[in-house]
Amino acid sequence: MSAVSFSSFAGWLSLSVFAALLGCTARLEAGDGVIPLKISGGHEFDRQKDFGRPVVLIAAALGVKPDVFREAFSGVTPSRGGPPSREEAQRNKAALLKVLAPHGITNERLDEVSNYYRFRPQDGELWTHEEAAAQATVVGGKVTKITIIRPGAGYTTPPTVVIPGHEQTKLVVKLHFDRDLKKNGSIASIEIAR
Repeated sequence: MSAVSFSSFAGWLSLSVFAALLGCTARLEAGDGVIPLKISGGHEFDRQKDFGRPVVLIAAALGVKPDVFREAFSGVTPSRGGPPSREEAQRNKAALLKVLAPHGITNERLDEVSNYYRFRPQDGELWTHEEAAAQATVVGGKVTKITIIRPGAGYTTPPTVVIPGHEQTKLVVKLHFDRDLKKNGSIASIEIAR
């Protein structure tokens, strides 16, 4: 092949590859790729029924059903206008353990869990928690996959999860509750609603 015909062939090949790449690029849609999800809420609870505490988390960490912990806490008398006296604290602890001890819960475990989820809502605090992170994969303008990057912890209810730019895609979030405080109230799955 002569130098002239070779360079013509190389030029044609370059144009062909460029045209093919241009065609592939043209088929991609705006918004394709990986999109971080917007996760909000998930820390709601009934302030009256749950005594101002994240009962679902406390109960799971103790290994009992929420109603068992609610029953135990119904025997507690909150102190008025400050921290409880030593006698009040002892009476309240006895009331809690009267219901919880038959379930194998020790005083030490009750203290550990209670302290972990202690918070002051009047000061704008939230109990110990970790925010979750996830992303959506979009191909051809459609959400094809949801990936949980960090499951988080401390959610009492499924958070609201939105895919920016694809708000019409509804997602279903399921939580996992566990005795392990670091895993308790984490996101188990995020699936596209069918």
